[in-house]
Amino acid sequence: MAHVPVLLNEVLEILNPQPNEKFIDGTLGEGGHAVTILKRIGPKGKLLAIDWDERIISSFKLQARRFKNVVLVNDSFANLVAILKENKFGKADGLLLDLGFSSWHLEKSGRGFSFIRNEPLIMLYHAELSETGTRNYSEKVTAAEVVNSFREEELKNIIRTYGEERYAGKIARQITRERKIKSIITTYDLVEVIKKAVPKNYEHGRIHPATRTFLALRIFVNEELENLKKVLSDLPEILKIGGRVVIISFNSSEDRIVKQAFQEKQKSGLLRIITKKPIRPSLEEIFQNPRSRSAKLRAAIIN
Repeated sequence: MAHVPVLLNEVLEILNPQPNEKFIDGTLGEGGHAVTILKRIGPKGKLLAIDWDERIISSFKLQARRFKNVVLVNDSFANLVAILKENKFGKADGLLLDLGFSSWHLEKSGRGFSFIRNEPLIMLYHAELSETGTRNYSEKVTAAEVVNSFREEELKNIIRTYGEERYAGKIARQITRERKIKSIITTYDLVEVIKKAVPKNYEHGRIHPATRTFLALRIFVNEELENLKKVLSDLPEILKIGGRVVIISFNSSEDRIVKQAFQEKQKSGLLRIITKKPIRPSLEEIFQNPRSRSAKLRAAIIN
């Protein structure tokens, strides 16, 4: 499935990119939002585009070669304050964070993000090439290392906290039983373990039994919620007064963090919330792009 930018019209309406302005796309992905912003700000505007995955950055360099006003950085948006200083970018007029992950990660990365493909259970966005040219994941723990080494109670807490999985205890218990017999190395290995742990009529077929566990492991190994909290705390150092921030989340944990952070900062007078309720995709967009169905957009303006 080709990548389709989620809530593109709504993002553009709120960010309202104008010629000569400076914007940050903190989650570049396949660049749908970024290219549209670049067209709006013109050659004298400037876009800082960040992605944690080096292959995403390399791919976008080819796509955006006609633009001379884009700064590409392979890093986490959690480090935005340092990135702005290193690149002498200054405070921006707008910031976009689309917290969903791209079709490329699901379909082509080979890192075990999807439970419908049999791949190594890695789930890390960030990987560096070793001296031999192979991918080096040693900096962070992989999903396979989590399921094969963490204690049952730790696994239960991860799956329940990050995936909001009601059968977290049963899944954690089954994982610890199965790994004594055989290490859980691939996505299919983990899927089979989960299926043994949950009731056969799980969610009446509405979602795959592995959905929430895979979500939990992905969020945990990439420290996604911690990174989100960090960038939210740094907003006054990232955006100009009057600068707009748009954040699109795809699960309740992310949305709750954004909502609470915006409310706290509004009480402190640091920003003004401009979305009383989160903006959701239209039925037409969901039909055209089913992966947009869980998206929630919240936005604010810096005071």
